[in-house]
Order: sequence, then structure tokens, then C-alpha cells
Amino acid sequence: MNSKSIRIAIADDHRLLREGITVLLGKMEGIEVVGSMSSGEEAVNFATEHSPDIFLLDIVMQGMSGIEATRWIKEQNPKIKIILISSEINKDFISSGIKSGIDGYLNKDVDQQTLFTAIQTVLKGERYFTPEVSALIFQDFYLKEKDGKGLPTKKTNELSKREEEVLTHIASGKSLKEIAAELFISIKTVETHKLHIQDKLGLTNTAQLVKYAIEHDLIEINKKK
Repeated sequence: MNSKSIRIAIADDHRLLREGITVLLGKMEGIEVVGSMSSGEEAVNFATEHSPDIFLLDIVMQGMSGIEATRWIKEQNPKIKIILISSEINKDFISSGIKSGIDGYLNKDVDQQTLFTAIQTVLKGERYFTPEVSALIFQDFYLKEKDGKGLPTKKTNELSKREEEVLTHIASGKSLKEIAAELFISIKTVETHKLHIQDKLGLTNTAQLVKYAIEHDLIEINKKK
């Protein structure tokens, strides 16, 4: 590859999907896959050390999610373009992703041409969303405007019982997979609850959630007497 190649890194906890995207990108002229990893933590570390042009991040991964990884990466190097890839069009994911600074959002079933268009678009400093995602964003904006609410400013910090339960487990150090198993729900549902919690409380990462839980007596800290 020459020095002008677009350097792309991929983070997804499904190996077959990572390999599939790598093969797809390999068919595109002027693109080089410089890294492939399975977690948000690895993505953050890789971005710091290698600074790829674009990061394709899965949203739901064990440990740090793609949205949390986006916040960290953008804080450290805002020049890196980030495109979230998801198996579903989820309004909560899209909203949280936009707040985190993503440059694009794609379904995992997009074709090669759409992926290439997204890459070229974000490299020019523009945002890229598939028509389905754009329609959902506009619909949400339209409904808020129609109701006279405009763009949301601050949400209530009142958590539901389920959200408090999820927050307690997160603050106790459990992984999303462990929480899902204990509550008999899917990992994606746990991730959605987590995003809701962060959005309601105005928090951006797990460390802040733990601090909130401690300050509001949702978990107990054993102290030496």
C-alpha cells in the first residue's frame, strides 16, 4: 500500500464479522486495514498508538461499548473519524453515538458501495448516515419540534427501578454479559439501559456511573475501621 492509502481499523467482538469486513475493505482500492480487535478497550489503546484515519466500531461489545470507546478516542484524537456499525437501527444508540461525536452510523448488512461511500464522506469532514438512520433522526427531531419541545436540553435524572438495578450491577464491577445473565435479559438490552442511565444523569462513562452509585448509596463500600 502507498502512503496515501486510507488507514482503517476495525473493532467488533465477532471474529467472523471482523474478517468479513476486512475482506470487503481489501477489495477497495486505496484502503488498508491496519488493525483488527475485539473490544472497546483495545480500540482506545490502538487509536492512541497508531492513529488510524477511520475506526469502524461495533456498538455492543463486552466491556467498553463502541459508544464509550468513541468518547475516549475523540477526546484523545478528534481527527480520527469514527463510524459505528450496528445490527439494528436503534434510536438510543444513534442519539448516544451522535452525542459522543461519531462521524457515521451503518447497518452491518450494508453493501460494499455504501461502505465505500461512507468512508469517502467522513474523510471529507462530513457525516454519513444511511437513509433509514437519517429518517429516524429527522422523525425524532420533527416530533419534538411539532410538540413545541425543540431539541432536548436536559432529561430527568429519575431512574426506573430496572435502571437502578442495572446501575447497581455496573457499579459493582460486573460485565454486561454477567448482568444480562443475572437479570435474564440480552446484552443489548443491558447496553440500552446503560445508555439511558448515562443520558438521564448526564454522565459519559462507567467511572462516573460508579461514583454516582456510591454518592447515592446504591452500593456500599467496605471501609476499614
